Amino acid sequence: MSTSPTTAAPSVNGDGPLTADHQQAIHAALVSGQRPPRASALTACRMFAWRAILKIKHVPEQLLDVTITPVLFLVMFVYLFGGAVEGSTDAYLQYILPGILVQAVLFTTVYSGMSINTDLTRGVVDRFRSLPVWSPAPLVGAALGDLVRYVAAGTVTVVLGLILGFNAEGGVSGILGALALVAVFAFGLAWVFTTLGLVLRSPNAVMNTGFMALFPLIFLSNIFVEPSTLPSGLEAFVNVNPISHLVDATRGLMEGDPNGGDIGLVLAEAAVLTAVFVPLTTRLYRSRG
Repeated sequence: MSTSPTTAAPSVNGDGPLTADHQQAIHAALVSGQRPPRASALTACRMFAWRAILKIKHVPEQLLDVTITPVLFLVMFVYLFGGAVEGSTDAYLQYILPGILVQAVLFTTVYSGMSINTDLTRGVVDRFRSLPVWSPAPLVGAALGDLVRYVAAGTVTVVLGLILGFNAEGGVSGILGALALVAVFAFGLAWVFTTLGLVLRSPNAVMNTGFMALFPLIFLSNIFVEPSTLPSGLEAFVNVNPISHLVDATRGLMEGDPNGGDIGLVLAEAAVLTAVFVPLTTRLYRSRG
């Protein structure tokens, strides 16, 4: 008479089969606790924003471009070209500082695309998509975390300008309003480069493409000279350039003469950028692997 062999469950340390009591204890430990609630969309976005900030904390070298580049641009343009453009460096400082503030912040938006591309090429995005969170949360959180970069770049520019003698007739409220307006526009523009980050194949490609797109818009604006001094065709382009609109609104706030039309136009342009590129970025994020 033959008997069929029984298979005993292996023990934890491999010395023998687990007893029924041990099996029940393990089962109770695994299933007795309640499943934690799924994070809300707001909580998930906040956590991913904190991740973006921690990346700056652990690799502070990332802030070199944010802090050094504005200093170089402001000092070089004021003291090399101030006398030729405005007749004195002091006068040119009053004109150019709001524009350098805009330039310093907008250049940092390219890093939003580089960051998402780095996560994509390293497989981090695949891990994010497997998490039980609101799917756009990594994108929205990263964009919110990048606001720290914008504020840092803007603060360095304004503080240096005040040290050099900029007369902020708009006072503290004008400066804070200008910083906030530039940050809002930068938030919308960053989604353009986030889209590039999901389309291109490497962070270097994102950086090169982003700066090639930004440089003409930055330099063909009213940051450095009055549009009326330019050839008519170039003047027409400068006047419709959204960056010129941002500079006009920023100058008005910092000079104590804010223009509601300029501010409203900038906010509308930022809203259009966000409305167009957020859905596009989200769709690309879900499809790319």
